[in-house]
Amino acid sequence: MPEGDAIFRTARTLHRALAGRLVTRFESVFPALTRVHEDAPITGRLVERVDAAGKHVLIRFSQGLVLRTHMRMNGSWHVYRPGERWQRPRRDMRIVIATDTFEAVAFTVPVTEFLDERGESRQRDLRALGPDLLGDTFDEDEALRRVRERDTDEIADVLLNQRVVAGIGNVYKSEVLFICRIDPFMPARDVDDERVRTMLQTARKLLRANVTTLGGITTYLGFRRERSRDESQRRYVYGRARKPCRKCGAAIRARAQGPHARLTYWCPSCQSA
Repeated sequence: MPEGDAIFRTARTLHRALAGRLVTRFESVFPALTRVHEDAPITGRLVERVDAAGKHVLIRFSQGLVLRTHMRMNGSWHVYRPGERWQRPRRDMRIVIATDTFEAVAFTVPVTEFLDERGESRQRDLRALGPDLLGDTFDEDEALRRVRERDTDEIADVLLNQRVVAGIGNVYKSEVLFICRIDPFMPARDVDDERVRTMLQTARKLLRANVTTLGGITTYLGFRRERSRDESQRRYVYGRARKPCRKCGAAIRARAQGPHARLTYWCPSCQSA
């Protein structure tokens, strides 16, 4: 699943390409979207703006219509010039929103729906979102309260729960816990309020840095500046199982954790309980 900073950058790119322009063509393989388009055409509507809400991308059209998409593990949005060759095959296309200058194509996006203003306010996943780490404002007290509601859960699972705090994915989960020297398998009740606040502040700092200056999931700032296919060079622990810890030299470990068996990476020495 894309991390919150990737969703933020996707929404920002779509906004720059589409906002303020009229839709000239709309396509979708989803019958529910097609029915809305047939009854109240998307073509001719103005794209007012594109927002990120946690892991959701919200494309806002005139007349109060919103397209919500969630990319899950494999979905993505691309932007092309008219006539430009797509980088993925047409069979992967799920949605096309075209204007006179750009066309946005959603590939293998599994979750989509049109919402009106009332529907957006009632949409279950959006209503349940915790404070957004990439929002202009972030309610740290509310995030702390939500962590405390899940005191019996392991802290790594709490961080991944978008109903606690929105924006953290599997990479940031491992990286933030390493930077804060917190055992990922520790119950949340054993992490005191001060450390929870430090953890939240660290996550917000990293996420915001990666949508402004760093341009990717980077937490380890000692990485080599030249291009490398090994993304683990940009991180402390994630993807570095059996490699030496950058702080103490112990071998990084990895283990499936949580109901979805997501891999957690940690240093058993730096993050001892």
